[in-house]
Amino acid sequence: MTQEATREARQAALLNSDRLDPDGRDPSAAAAPPPRLRPRDAATLIVLDRSRKRLKVLMGRRHAGLAFMGGKFVFPGGRIEASDRQMPVAGALSQRTDDALRAKLPRAPHHLGRSLALAAIRETYEETGLLIGTRDYGPPETAPEGAWRAFHEEGVMPDLEALHLVARAITPPKRVRRFDTRFFAVDRRAVAAERPGIVGPDAELTELAWVDLAAARKLDLPRITRVILDDLEAAAEAGFPPYRPIPFYFERRGKGLREEI
Repeated sequence: MTQEATREARQAALLNSDRLDPDGRDPSAAAAPPPRLRPRDAATLIVLDRSRKRLKVLMGRRHAGLAFMGGKFVFPGGRIEASDRQMPVAGALSQRTDDALRAKLPRAPHHLGRSLALAAIRETYEETGLLIGTRDYGPPETAPEGAWRAFHEEGVMPDLEALHLVARAITPPKRVRRFDTRFFAVDRRAVAAERPGIVGPDAELTELAWVDLAAARKLDLPRITRVILDDLEAAAEAGFPPYRPIPFYFERRGKGLREEI
């Protein structure tokens, strides 16, 4: 069996596992199914360290007291906020990436891709203290209130050109929260500044760890994160070619599916 076939078989087994839900919990333990929710647009950023032979990724452990994926290791990320549509940027997403982000969405707004990429960058700062972007152009002339003010103060312009789209996944129905998440990757060299004190025992992420992919798979992960690690590995090995198919994961009639966009 080829390496690609092995990845696909492992992903299929994970997607249709009837033992665990995407948050890693036994669904039989739930008292009652929550109401059907519409997925919210969200984005995640996988920070890569490719300075050595083994690729490493940055992962954080979520606070054990959180209702959603408490105690799990995850990539930083979250839903789009209104301020993400207002933040200036230094570089744009490629046309191919922007098209993939709007694929299968007949009424997608023209700014969707930009907003998703900025949400991934902002959430990464809020959860880890890392500011992704560049200081080559000076500080942004304006910045919305909230987390984006840190970019202005540090003289960092978010750089969307540095991001690679890895995958898209929609949380299955009957979950307490649902997201339509786009997974981006960025090289560690795109970290322009860092603010300490963000991660800690009382924060959303209680610890951060740089781990290679083999070590990452041994962590306590949400099921979809295990699937995305395979896609990340394949994309990184190929050098993130711009026109590669983007995996899209969703559930239909109780079955986990994988399409390409």
